[in-house]
Amino acid sequence: MTESLNAWRRAALALALAAAAVTAPAQQRERNGDYIVAIVNQEAVTAAELETRVQRVLQEAARAGGPQPAVEEVRKRVLDDLIEERAVVTYARDSGMRVEEPELDRAVQSVAAQNQISAEQLRARLRAEGIDYARFRANLRDQIMIERVREREVYQRIRITDGEIDRYLAQQNIATQADVELNIAQILVTVPEGGDESVVAARKARAEQALARVRKGEDFTAVAREISEDSNKERGGVIGLRPSARLPDLFVEAVRDVPAGEVKPELVRSGAGFHVLKVVERKETTAVRVTQTHARHILVRTSDQVSPEVAERRLADFRRQIAAGQRRFEDIARQYSEDGSAPSGGDLGWFSPGTMVPEFEDAMNKLPVGGVSEPVQSRFGVHLIQVVERREVPVEARQVREQARNVLRERKFDDAYNEWAKDLRDRSYIEFREPPV
Repeated sequence: MTESLNAWRRAALALALAAAAVTAPAQQRERNGDYIVAIVNQEAVTAAELETRVQRVLQEAARAGGPQPAVEEVRKRVLDDLIEERAVVTYARDSGMRVEEPELDRAVQSVAAQNQISAEQLRARLRAEGIDYARFRANLRDQIMIERVREREVYQRIRITDGEIDRYLAQQNIATQADVELNIAQILVTVPEGGDESVVAARKARAEQALARVRKGEDFTAVAREISEDSNKERGGVIGLRPSARLPDLFVEAVRDVPAGEVKPELVRSGAGFHVLKVVERKETTAVRVTQTHARHILVRTSDQVSPEVAERRLADFRRQIAAGQRRFEDIARQYSEDGSAPSGGDLGWFSPGTMVPEFEDAMNKLPVGGVSEPVQSRFGVHLIQVVERREVPVEARQVREQARNVLRERKFDDAYNEWAKDLRDRSYIEFREPPV
């Protein structure tokens, strides 16, 4: 979603009940034969935690129906992920990052909502499963800090050039051509149609005299009133502020490099005669129109407890209910969406291209007004999207370019994160331990 989403919203469901079970007290781990497999910056990774995640990956692969991955390969990949998480969270703590208690309370409420239970019922379930509530909150705090530091550090690494923005806008057929409004004053010395060379030379000499006078500092308005032969002479030759498209191309091209308040140093010849031109005012404008979308969504966040496949099946069922007229989109969003927009029925308001992450926006752009998407995965979870309305609006080129910059930044996020995480791991203290004999 947008960068303005709070980190706790993105992280609130990353820690699920099954994942929390591995954080049970040390006495329970010992009874189960648990032990430490790695130390990362004084943070332990336990065998129980590792095996819980390995089994979950294998179960998801089995449900998907594809070829089963080798257990040892899965174990190695999961251990790498756990080491990376520990490296990031210790970095977040060392950098002074904090999560206030009210914010953590909201995150716990989100975990409860994911499991369709109240906060009190969540505590009861944790107790029944032997999970320490304080440890559960501490783990959730870590997840929030991971998301925050990840964004803070990774976005600083991403650089988007003007050339990349230009290419993106060209690919999207979005024109950001700047228009110019000009206020030009002129002194016109006419040349009679069919006049011979001597007449033309005399008229040109008169125009050159006028140009010389204003270039020496005489008031342009006074010289225009005295010399000019056009209908604006009483106004000092001022034509008035107009879009360049409504001015003669000859004039626009002639004063292209003339600053406001200056006189073009050469005469301009047209079919009417000789012109002395002054740029009274130059105003840059833009004439860009974009399609804005008013949409709503239902978000199910993925976690150790809720895999992408589970989230997709849940949202697909919601979609069937909506299509059958059994329930309204906004009512389901209010009850089940795990996003700050839930109280308003998942309403995201109006937004321009480039505001949302590419996966969300690509799916949304294919929908007609009123249409509901298939489940769409993004790095925030799985979405169900409905388009409410569309409209064409004028925007400044600066806004269009900033939106393009956001799109390109999101596209580079994963690669930038992987690079940052690798650097962080390389700087971390990591000790592997053998199983106890």
